[in-house]
Amino acid sequence: MEDRTFSDIEGGKIIVQERLFSKTCKEFNIICPKMSVRSVVTATFTAWVAAYAMYAYTENNMVLSATTVSTIIGLLFYLHFVKIDQESLLLIGSLGIQMTLTYTSGKESTEFIEMHKIKDVVINEAIFMQKAIYYLCILLEDPSEPKRISSIVPLFQSAKPNLNCLVQVYNSCQEILSERKSFNLVD
Repeated sequence: MEDRTFSDIEGGKIIVQERLFSKTCKEFNIICPKMSVRSVVTATFTAWVAAYAMYAYTENNMVLSATTVSTIIGLLFYLHFVKIDQESLLLIGSLGIQMTLTYTSGKESTEFIEMHKIKDVVINEAIFMQKAIYYLCILLEDPSEPKRISSIVPLFQSAKPNLNCLVQVYNSCQEILSERKSFNLVD
């Protein structure tokens, strides 16, 4: 396993772990920055200041109770459904590509795309907030017309790695896809 450090599009540090199982099987794990304690404390402090201001105005204890409950529920919701700690991409040349999201709470979400549905893996460019960003995506073949693309599946949406990182993952994907294509030509 090889660990490399890159930056995301916002300058934050991400760690990329690359694991080679065989010539046609490789896994990439991108570990996102941990949740900032400062941002949690700031959000909680802001909610509590607003709650105390409303309590001082209304003199109703329900405001403080509602703020406590909503803060706890909001934090649990954020940790379980929003904050992603790790994104994983497993390429198996003969089977397909598996994408896994691991949330801070430990919950995992996995999606698998069969190899015969994959047309190509490309680096795409988008304009976001007056800035050009790059992202890796999978082009899926249209089953009715093999020359057309039916949909695009973006990868690493939470980590948002920079172009240098994407190029390395892209090159590995192309190696495995070219192995698959050359294997299909031999058959």
